[in-house]
Amino acid sequence: MDELLDADGSPRPIARDLIELLHRIGLDDVRERQRVSDLEILTMGISFTVYSDGENIDRAWPFDIIPRLIGGDEWSVVERGLAQRLRALNRFIDDVYNDQQIIADGVFPAALLEDSANFRPECRGVHPKFGVWAHISGSDLVRAGDGQLYVLEDNLRVPSGVSYVLENRGVAKRAFPELFQRHRIRPVDAYTDELNKLLVSLAPADRSTPTIVVLTPGIFNSAYFEHSFLAQRMGAELVEGQDLVVGDDECVYMKTIQGLERVDVIYRRIDDLFIDPEAFLPDSMLGVAGLMRAWKAGNVAIANAPGAGVADDKCVYAWVPDMIRYYLGEEPLIPNVPTFRCMYDDEREHVLANIGDLVLKPANESGGYGILIGNRATVDELEAAAAAVRADPRNWVAQPILDLSTAPTLVDEGIEPRHLDLRPFILTGEHSYVTAGGLTRVALTKGSLVVNSSQGGGSKDTWIVDRDESDGPANGHTEQAVQSQSQGDR
Repeated sequence: MDELLDADGSPRPIARDLIELLHRIGLDDVRERQRVSDLEILTMGISFTVYSDGENIDRAWPFDIIPRLIGGDEWSVVERGLAQRLRALNRFIDDVYNDQQIIADGVFPAALLEDSANFRPECRGVHPKFGVWAHISGSDLVRAGDGQLYVLEDNLRVPSGVSYVLENRGVAKRAFPELFQRHRIRPVDAYTDELNKLLVSLAPADRSTPTIVVLTPGIFNSAYFEHSFLAQRMGAELVEGQDLVVGDDECVYMKTIQGLERVDVIYRRIDDLFIDPEAFLPDSMLGVAGLMRAWKAGNVAIANAPGAGVADDKCVYAWVPDMIRYYLGEEPLIPNVPTFRCMYDDEREHVLANIGDLVLKPANESGGYGILIGNRATVDELEAAAAAVRADPRNWVAQPILDLSTAPTLVDEGIEPRHLDLRPFILTGEHSYVTAGGLTRVALTKGSLVVNSSQGGGSKDTWIVDRDESDGPANGHTEQAVQSQSQGDR
């Protein structure tokens, strides 16, 4: 199904003004607006890094000027569903590092935790402020052929992309100023203020004017643009591990030309294993020795907290609907994609027997790497994948090949439908905040389901549009609170 067009090609009500404008100005004008937008992106230095053949290639951010539109009524349900999901996930993370009651009650299997690549024993017994571990999250959503939005996966470690949400909006406003004058489009620019408020709230209680830093691996990281962008927007210092030190008092200090300055909150963009060579990888040059001691002593807050990645696992994902029921006593407002867990004999045999009709995913990869789409794989690739599943069943899940929604996209051939997904960003602390929309990623290659920018995907601005009741339905999708469609309890 198409997000903006009905089956007969006529625009959905929410997209009528946009489609009429595209027809009126013509393809040449659309291409000129795209050219100006591309030049603006290049001039402003909006970029991302691709690692290829051992080289770091800095590229201009790929942006398609034709926006994606979602109705405000539908989005209000999505907002509640995402906040609900993150409340349950944070309860789960706090539980598994402390009482492990969900395991004792037989809702979550102990074996899955024991084999988790992202469970950090060093975090046992810690209770971060508000009971929140994953403060900044990005849950990927897809719309299937039935019109329903599903959560495809959760990103709880160091999710990236929100800077492009904010930059895309600025470029889109200049590309289509006439549409922003006519539509009630929810703004996105409050995100950095909300992020700053969240980080301030995490500071130790005795620190009334906390110092916040963004900890980056450095300029060669693929998301460095975002690290510097967010630090600048918040007025926070952008630091590398060598800029910080842990004192004898187990507090963290930043080296400045005036001397050492205490740091109260660290928004870290470095994976767990690299943040503290004293606690994790001893040869890490990116982290700060003693940082875990300072965090566990309560002298510094870290967002996201070390260990949050235990729930950022495509196997753990299959249990999120059960977590929502267990911790919150509620039904999930946004369903999971049905998921087969290869750690179970019957589900593994189903996967192996139907591997050509499924999407096979490794548990802890990101960026679209390691995924096999069965109906597009060669015989040799299918056989290799089946062997990998048999060798390490816990590391694999499988899902049906969804008929992902499309949206009109400007490509070399003209304006054509391309598949897409959506990554909203959720801030969780004492309160929750969800971006109005998020990062729509689009597969620029015809027929491709791979939307990741590192593999040739692009992006669109996402408009959450509120319409007057007299305008009729906001789009062709109805609100519904659907029960989870995962494979059931074990």
